[in-house]
Amino acid sequence: MIVIKDNAFIDEDAIVFKSSRSSGPGGQNVNKVNTRVTAFFDVVNSTGFSQPQKRRILRKLATRASKEGVIRVASQKHRTQRANRNAAVERLAELVRGALETKRPRRKTKTPARAKERRLEEKKRRGLLKKQRARVNFKADSGD
Repeated sequence: MIVIKDNAFIDEDAIVFKSSRSSGPGGQNVNKVNTRVTAFFDVVNSTGFSQPQKRRILRKLATRASKEGVIRVASQKHRTQRANRNAAVERLAELVRGALETKRPRRKTKTPARAKERRLEEKKRRGLLKKQRARVNFKADSGD
C-alpha cells in the first residue's frame, strides 16, 4: 500500500505494469531486454480515494489519463526493470500527491497610494521631457 495522504492510498495490486524495450542506457543489453516499465493505475475503480478526490485527480492529470480513467506513467531511466518499476511507482505517487494538493486562494490587495503617485509623477516627468525636445515654432511668435 502506497500512502498518499492521511485518508488516501494506492493499493499496489491496483497498479498494472507493462514492460517494453527501452531507448535509454544499457549498451547491447538495450536490444534484447525489456527494461522500460509503464505503470497503469485505474483511478475510477480504485478504493483508496473518495469520489471528489478521484474527480480532482482525473482533472489535474487529464493529459496522462485515458477516457476510462486510467493513469499511465512510464520510466526508462535505469538499466534494470526493477529500478524502472520502482521509479514509475514513485512518480505515480508523486503525481497523485500533487494533484490532491489544494492551493490557497490568492488574496486581492490594493495598489499602495504612494506607488500610484510615483507612477503619475514619472508620467508627468516623461511628458515634460518630451515637450522640451519638441521644436519651437518661431513663425507664430513673430509680430509682423
